[in-house]
Amino acid sequence: MEKKKKRIGTLALGGFFAFSLSSISRAMHIMEGYLPLKHAIFWGVLALPFVILGLKNLSKKIGQDRRMVMILAMAGAYAFVLSALKIPSVTGSSSHPTGMGMVTLFFGPTAGALVGVIVLLFQALLLAHGGLTTLGANVFSMGVAGPFMTYFIYRLFHRKGKTNHFAIFLSVALGDLFTYVVTSVQLALAHPSLVGGFSGSLAKFMGIFAVTQVPLAIIEGILTLVVIMGLESLAKDELTSLGYLGGDLS
Repeated sequence: MEKKKKRIGTLALGGFFAFSLSSISRAMHIMEGYLPLKHAIFWGVLALPFVILGLKNLSKKIGQDRRMVMILAMAGAYAFVLSALKIPSVTGSSSHPTGMGMVTLFFGPTAGALVGVIVLLFQALLLAHGGLTTLGANVFSMGVAGPFMTYFIYRLFHRKGKTNHFAIFLSVALGDLFTYVVTSVQLALAHPSLVGGFSGSLAKFMGIFAVTQVPLAIIEGILTLVVIMGLESLAKDELTSLGYLGGDLS
């Protein structure tokens, strides 16, 4: 009976990813050439230490338990699929979920930078969205800022030794939203408005993204919660090794 449940769960997750992949399109990471060179270098330098730290921490976790590779691959695929979905916004732009909440909840916030750089690099090369010169900025917003917000909110609301479904939903949703706040800051710094300067440009970008990103953040929070609830029954031993069950992130 237990094996049957695992097969059903695996097929359900596989079906979700297959369906989602059919909808992949160009989404709104900061596009190639949209940042001045000095901005691109600044964000790349700022993101690099987090990528190195993420590599170190993930290598340590995987070295302690090789089963973590399967969970990491699944979380990375989840992030790749969700962050590649194009949801039309206003003024010709688009929004998308980030998928980084699950990575953060399972592996901690520093893992987001490493997973983010891999996901964003493949999307830039294979799907032609995002870009190589803007990779650092996109990694910082999606792989650093969002995960650390998710981690902070989860720590704030989780109850040790208890079921933490509300904390999962809220942390993932707010982490998604914060990613777009940081993206708006990056764009406003690079392209201040002729009227209003940085603040005017920031208000414009945040207003554009808010129309679609607020409902998307709620949807991502719910979807991530549902997937994690499934994994709690299908991969309990692996999640326990991660330190996830009981609300303790390592």
